[in-house]
Amino acid sequence: MGITRPIAEHARRLPGETALVFEDRKVTRGELDQIVARLASFIAAKTPPGGAVALDLPTGPALAVLFLAVAAAGRDAQIFDHDWPAATVGDVVRKLGPDLIVTARRDFKNSAAIEVDPEIALPRLGDAFGAPAEFRRLSDPDPEAIFYTGFTSGSTGLPKGFRRTHKSWIASFAGAQLEFEFGPADCVHACGPLSLSMPLYAFASTLHAGAKFILARSFQARSVLRLIAHQRVTVLYAVPTQLLLMLDAADADDQVLPGLRLILSSGAKWPAKQTKRLKKVFPNAVFAEFYGASELSFITLARHDKRVPKDSVGRAFPGVAVTIRDEAGREQKTGKPGLVFAESALVFSGYAGGEGEILRAGDAMSVGDIGHLDDKGFLFLSGRSDRLIISSGRNIQPEEIENVLERHPQIGHAAVFGLADEKRGAKLAALVHLRGQVKVSASDLAQHLRQYLPGYKIPARFAVSGEWPQTRSGKSDFGKLRQIWDDGTCEVLA
Repeated sequence: MGITRPIAEHARRLPGETALVFEDRKVTRGELDQIVARLASFIAAKTPPGGAVALDLPTGPALAVLFLAVAAAGRDAQIFDHDWPAATVGDVVRKLGPDLIVTARRDFKNSAAIEVDPEIALPRLGDAFGAPAEFRRLSDPDPEAIFYTGFTSGSTGLPKGFRRTHKSWIASFAGAQLEFEFGPADCVHACGPLSLSMPLYAFASTLHAGAKFILARSFQARSVLRLIAHQRVTVLYAVPTQLLLMLDAADADDQVLPGLRLILSSGAKWPAKQTKRLKKVFPNAVFAEFYGASELSFITLARHDKRVPKDSVGRAFPGVAVTIRDEAGREQKTGKPGLVFAESALVFSGYAGGEGEILRAGDAMSVGDIGHLDDKGFLFLSGRSDRLIISSGRNIQPEEIENVLERHPQIGHAAVFGLADEKRGAKLAALVHLRGQVKVSASDLAQHLRQYLPGYKIPARFAVSGEWPQTRSGKSDFGKLRQIWDDGTCEVLA
């Protein structure tokens, strides 16, 4: 079974019920089923079996529907971040070679590209593609087929694609259903663009369960609070940064929202000292945190309505086996730290383009996180074996930013760190070493980075170090460089 089959089943049962809301637009289950089926038939005719369709559109109904149509066609939806610079889009297209590209960029030149107005009314979307009004419904795609390629930061500067099968997401839908019992009475909103895997997952799982999904163009704290109240949202997906901004806005307006029954958070650990504020604004909501990774999906779950030890990220998500192993793959005893491995049907099917490595021990996988399990199966994280930074729920590889900084004619070396930040989880800081007796400003470096990177990868602070410690092999010694930053023995740039 593919992830979209229930869309047709819900449409047959309740064709007039609202499935999707975007601003003042409502899409019924019957309308959604028809446009998805029509576009899926067109996409299947235009692309080879197992082919890929790149979707380079801002968040909105067109992107949401096209994602479903590509999945229903048995093709791979490669969902680009619409904030990528044009050069990055071109590089990813050249590397992955999608069979069809749907874009809102008017200046994008590629023979496989179709330009689409992202604001187009859904009833006209099929006509815009030239999709026949009469079409044959497709059979269900193979559950083992790749239906989605998402992207996370790559250390080389090019986004790294991770691939998912229908089966992997359906397994995660089942686990979440066991825990939270989603259903037609629910109204769901996920903060963030559909180019991020969690909002996209929330969208797909909502339609799978027969619930209503509220789509927003972008995240603004006060707008989300109004949306929750007006649309009677019962389930909210958000990263801690977004939740904290919403609490600030709610406190300022003395707002309480009792209708929310469930808040699902991921991307960073929730600051426990903020839980009292959360309960004040959302008094009837169960709060639950996921720990996971783009490659591994959900690993553990911590529900705050059940006892969870302080600093733990919870116990294994339904259907997931969590083990702690040493670098040779040997399982460790309870309480002993090591690499966190997860084995489940939820894991990814490899990186797009063949790049990237993941640690394996049989069928179990690890992204290099370090932690230990207690005698009740609760997982505690103690660090990462790589340098990944999580800021506002986004995975950021510092090497990517360092590579771009070192392209600046006055920069010899660069090191990027994550500084603790209550709202973001981490904020970015960059330490640089100059080429000779030159001067640079923070705004100069930020402007240089903006030519190549989206805004969330621009460091908030910059500093210059006169010394640049290196390892014996001649590589930057990031431990000592971080110490220079922490000690303040560097010149902070204005």
